[in-house]
Amino acid sequence: MTSNHSIKAIFFDLDGTLRHSVPEGGDIFNEYVLSLGFRANDEDRLRAARWEHHYWANSVDLRDDLLAHSGETENFWIEYSRRRLVALGVSTTQAIKLAPKASAHMGEMYKPESIVPQDVRAVLPELKQAGYFMAVVSNRNEPFHELLVSHDISEFFEFSLAAGEVDSYKPDPAVFIHALERANMRAEESLYVGDNYYADVVGARRAGLEPVLYDPTGIFPEADCATIKSFHELLSVIKGI
Repeated sequence: MTSNHSIKAIFFDLDGTLRHSVPEGGDIFNEYVLSLGFRANDEDRLRAARWEHHYWANSVDLRDDLLAHSGETENFWIEYSRRRLVALGVSTTQAIKLAPKASAHMGEMYKPESIVPQDVRAVLPELKQAGYFMAVVSNRNEPFHELLVSHDISEFFEFSLAAGEVDSYKPDPAVFIHALERANMRAEESLYVGDNYYADVVGARRAGLEPVLYDPTGIFPEADCATIKSFHELLSVIKGI
């Protein structure tokens, strides 16, 4: 097999794309809130999920919270819980009261399993055999190569890059540019696959890469880019670019 004539490199997001937490934290958070008698319809859940993606895309709120609660992990997660409660439709007053309980519940009860989905495991060897240069670029603060090793997928990637290593967080284009330079690839011959529209699609475009949104649960139905619900769709998407 040979790679697509225009795409030579594929860069991947890590968390939520190659690696998943099961069950998802948002689902456990929602279940706890509902157990207290609050209501949330599908629209509320979708709004909260989109808020969560936006928050972690190096948002102003995230940066403010990190600055305000530097070294205060407990207070950071209480504030995060307050924000997510509001996004879910809980009133501001109720959210302030409930946030410490919700944060404590998540800290005590949320013990997810870290997995690589089967569709990812099936397609990575196909992409490698097809000749694509592959690497992982994450908004994590610290290097994560050992995580790829422990999940038995490190062999498929030439390198991994944490945004904290270069002090540039998606959607800032600089982290993508660092990755391109390290790979000795041009933006126009590269694509980026990630699950967060605000971080991955916006950031990749800013750096000139072709974005592919991995959106298995339909959080971004209006996305203005190539979208896949399964990694099994990725090769056909690449061939269509």
